[in-house]
Amino acid sequence: MTKRLKCEFDKYVCDILNNDKFLETKKDLHHGTSKYEHSLRVAKLSYRLGKLFKADLKSVSRAGLLHDFFFGTRKDSPENSYLKHPVTACNNAKKYFNVTDLEAEAIKTHMFHQVVFKKIFPFINRKEKASIKEFKPKSKEGWIICLSDLLISLVECERFQFTYAFNVAVLLVFNIILFKN
Repeated sequence: MTKRLKCEFDKYVCDILNNDKFLETKKDLHHGTSKYEHSLRVAKLSYRLGKLFKADLKSVSRAGLLHDFFFGTRKDSPENSYLKHPVTACNNAKKYFNVTDLEAEAIKTHMFHQVVFKKIFPFINRKEKASIKEFKPKSKEGWIICLSDLLISLVECERFQFTYAFNVAVLLVFNIILFKN
């Protein structure tokens, strides 16, 4: 990122990056890194994609940074779960920062790719219900956050590539066996 772009990005997110509550995300592990580092990577990629697709750069930067703004891990409480954590993150973003409706929508819908994956493989996280209509991004900015989170997560999990590939293969085999009839 050039110095000029970094200054612009920093201007959009400096209040978040200097907030004590947000700094607590440095303690939480997420995709093999800290939730803070993951969110920062998503925000920077979202900013770059926002430039490319002529999106609201302030909104994609802030929503990218706040998309996983929940405390603890996904297993710590039902509100932090696989598909419920976007609502928790959005509520926290509203509580601690002055987020716009556009930013809130992008935060709430950032797991759309996982909802689609769950629809293809319904035996994943059976307890959680997923509605495509509810999770589908309604804005360009929402799609950018969703794509950025997916891409960054894949890169972060790359070091666990063999395990990830093995798990996907097992899921495919079970899907074929369970839904063969």
